[in-house]
This record gives sequence, structure tokens and C-alpha cells, in this order.
Amino acid sequence: MRPCFAPVMGSWRVWSWVSGTWRPGLKVGARRRDADFGTEARRRPQPQGSSKRKNPVEDEPFPGLLRTENLGPEELAEVLRAAVVDQKGPLVTLNKPQGLPVTGRPGELTLVSVLPQLSQALGLGHRELQVVRAPGKEASGLVLLSSCPQTASHLQKFFVHSRRTRRPTATYCAITDGIPEPSEGTVHVALKLERMDGVDLAVPVTSPSRKAILEGVKRTLSHFHVMATGCGCALVQLQPLTVFPSQLQVHMALQLCPVLGDHTYAARVGTVLGQRFLWPAETTKPQTQVLDEALLRRLHLRPSQVAQMPLHLHLHRLLLPGPRSRDPPRELLAPLPSYFSRSLRCLRLSHQAVLDPQLEDGRGRAVTQLRDSGVGAEHSQGPKIKSP
Repeated sequence: MRPCFAPVMGSWRVWSWVSGTWRPGLKVGARRRDADFGTEARRRPQPQGSSKRKNPVEDEPFPGLLRTENLGPEELAEVLRAAVVDQKGPLVTLNKPQGLPVTGRPGELTLVSVLPQLSQALGLGHRELQVVRAPGKEASGLVLLSSCPQTASHLQKFFVHSRRTRRPTATYCAITDGIPEPSEGTVHVALKLERMDGVDLAVPVTSPSRKAILEGVKRTLSHFHVMATGCGCALVQLQPLTVFPSQLQVHMALQLCPVLGDHTYAARVGTVLGQRFLWPAETTKPQTQVLDEALLRRLHLRPSQVAQMPLHLHLHRLLLPGPRSRDPPRELLAPLPSYFSRSLRCLRLSHQAVLDPQLEDGRGRAVTQLRDSGVGAEHSQGPKIKSP
């Protein structure tokens, strides 16, 4: 089944950003880093007698991944404290590492399970943090927390109203295996959750009836825009206008361009004689994403490493309401994870105008540059909220 496409109205914002430092308080001259969540890329020693140095991207295929196996609640809370990108009043915004679930079963290490420790680490005392907005487990990016129930309720109403009026508040960045055609449009498809081998999977539904809608089928909608292409892959901006589990991954699979590192829905896209097609979603089980040899070489990966590849889906930008009802929305930004930046370099996507990891201001700080209607504005890559 294929989705319907329609032109996206309005202009699309083109931006570039670079990796900033994660440690609060670093000033001029601080070394730039990708968002690595406390994990440094390891260097393998060179064999004796060899003067040839290895390409740095080969040393650590997925730098910056969070390893929770040996972390306790206090250690995870410290990792999240270092990932805070903004803290103003009751609001705390952090850059969630990929693979960290927001919620889970009792006893599991999740974002919610360490909120009490995070509150203490941030000096909030007995004020309890609650999640207002967050990406799913496999995605990385902005998490919005609030220590004030009234503020959380106000923000939730803002997000609901924005969805009803078709105004996107969240912007994701994704790297896709394949280049979407057309390069800009919408995906509008009904989805339902179907249990397969003990896992709930999002499955498209053709022409859902009113009864099906009442029984859990939901019409979903996302904008997409290709920002850069290279090596048969694309850097895509995604703006969901509905909320459904794995919505963006399914929408990109329907475009025959699954997100890089999607080991759940990429299996629905098959290839015969170089032509891609969709397998039936109801009978296709999740499996490790299959990448062709040329792409593996470009990413400096062995086939055995693909199973560990993280999902390249990052909640980069989030809009919040202004202080007053007539004020323009404020904008939160989060830098990319290190593995995402590495993939961009390998695929020659970071050399586009969209993303330039070498862009700095005159004082040596990493900056984010936004261009809208020909007007450029630079912002330091530290904690920030700004009005667009």
C-alpha cells in the first residue's frame, strides 16, 4: 500500500548546525564535541612497524552510544544532568540519548525511573519532574520536563491545539537509506497496532471504516522534506502532525526509504533487480536492516556491525508557546549525537549547506545558523531558547 501525497504549503526552513559541548559552563576555547553522553571514541593502537594511520571514523563505528548495562540510577541521572540543554523556571530540557526508554516495567532503568535522582542533581529539591514531551526509545533528541503540574498542563494543551490546527511543533532529522521521491510532501495513512511475536507493530490500514477508527485505527500525518542527498541516502526533515508509535519510521518505510538503523520496519522494503517494493506489513517480521555493500563501505562498517547500528532519528527542534498569547513561539534546539554526525560525514551529507559541522563564530564557539526568507541568524550551541 502506498500513501497519498500532497504539496506542503508554506516555506521550509533550511538550517545548519554543529556539535556543541555537553558540559555546562565551558567558555571560549572549549573543545567542541558531538553529543556523546559521556562516551569517548576509543582509539585502537597501531601495529608496530606500521606508519599508516587509520581513518578516525573506522575506530568507533557508533560513537556516543549510551551503554546502560553497567549504569545504576545515580549514574544515569548524572548522564542526563550533563545532557541538559536548558533549565528555566519549572522547565528542564535535555537531549535524550538513543536507546533510553522513557517508561518501562517496574525495576527497569528508564528516564522516568530516575527523575527523582535527576531532580536532586538539578537542585530542584522535592519538586517532582514529569515528562511533557519526549521521543521514543530508539530515537534521540529533546525531552521536555516540568516540575510544575500547571505548566505541564498548559504545554500539553498547546501541543494538542497545534496538532488540531495542523501546526507542527516538533522537527526531527533522519538519515534514510534511499532518497524519497518526491523530495517534499506529506504522508497521510491510517495505522493500527498489531501484536506480532509479542511485539506491538504499527501496520497501515487501507480505507478504515468508522468502526475501525473507534477500535484503535488512527489517521496519521507527517510532513517530510529532503534537505541533502549523498551516496544514495538522504538527510530528511520530518514534522509529525499526529502522535502514533513509530509513526515516522513507518512513514519513511512507505516511501521505500527506511530510516538508517531501523531494525523494525526496514524489513518491509524489499528490492528486486534494483527496484524497491513493499512487503505485506501484516506478515513481515522485524529483522536487522539489510544494507548493500556500497553503503557498508561508505559507512566503514562490516556486515556483522549492522545489527548494532542505532536508529538515525533525532528530535532536533521543538517549539514552545511564548510568554504571552500573542508572542511568537520559542524554539529549543538539540545537537546531533556523535554517531549521527559520523554517518553524515561518511555519506558526505555534512558538506551540504544544511549541516556544516565546522561552522563556528568568531570566538571559537559552535553555532547554529538558521536561514529563513534569506535572513540568517547565529546562535551559540550552548543551552538556548530563542524566538524564531
